[in-house]
Amino acid sequence: LVQPILVRSLANKDSYEIVAGERRWRAAQIAGLHDIPVIIKDVSDNEAMCLALIENIQREDLNPLEEAGALERLINELEMTHDAVADAVGRSRPAVSNLLRLLELDDGVKKMLETGKLDMGHARTLLSLSPDKQLESATKIVKQGLSVRATENLVKQLLDGNQHSRPKNDVKDSNITKLENDLSER
Repeated sequence: LVQPILVRSLANKDSYEIVAGERRWRAAQIAGLHDIPVIIKDVSDNEAMCLALIENIQREDLNPLEEAGALERLINELEMTHDAVADAVGRSRPAVSNLLRLLELDDGVKKMLETGKLDMGHARTLLSLSPDKQLESATKIVKQGLSVRATENLVKQLLDGNQHSRPKNDVKDSNITKLENDLSER
């Protein structure tokens, strides 16, 4: 084992509960190892959940939505702030916020992200669209194999198209008109 598992003593003091490292423990059992390094820590239920979630988040094989869900649990169940979560998991606050925003995606888009059809860059770009446009655009991205840059352009076109459908206000600010006049006289 590369890293000891973390356990806590149960109420009867004769047994322990794995707080972090259950996968390592299972792997050791499969490998026939009956003695493995452990760290015994006296932690509350909330602290145990926090430690377990943090370890789970730091695993490399989580998809972005699984990671976002774990971050959301830290925030909701342990009443942590975005800053506290960022510190706890070793991420920047914007990275935590960006992951959490993925939970706002249309369910169909989330499924594409979970299955690896879309990556996080595509998904983040789609967040500025309405849910129906998110799914429509995600389907197009997958079918056409669009890059994240092409996805950004697609979303920009969709958003610009929505703005052009609204009536424009042609009234200029008086300061802009004065500045234009001053510049044209030179």
